[in-house]
Amino acid sequence: MTDTPADHASATAADMSNPFSAVPIEITVSVGKARPAIRELLSLGRDAVLPLDRRVDDAVELYIGERLIARGQLEEVEGDGDGQLAVRLTEVANLRDGLG
Repeated sequence: MTDTPADHASATAADMSNPFSAVPIEITVSVGKARPAIRELLSLGRDAVLPLDRRVDDAVELYIGERLIARGQLEEVEGDGDGQLAVRLTEVANLRDGLG
């Protein structure tokens, strides 16, 4: 999906009319899940490896609370050189209808 100038203009107009548009929200990025048995969990220590249900190149999921709002690929922020992560969005939900 690419934004058009009309999309940007309507988003800006919506920002101006909504007093809550500047309120920050927390987005959780999920890279996968692990389901170890309790005995495995109790034996974990420093340098242990906990396998996830996803591969390195799989899409990550973005959530606000329990609501899935987007999917994307992890990337390193260019130019900073400090290894900061970012997410390039590949699929974005219509927040009224959910992610299709």
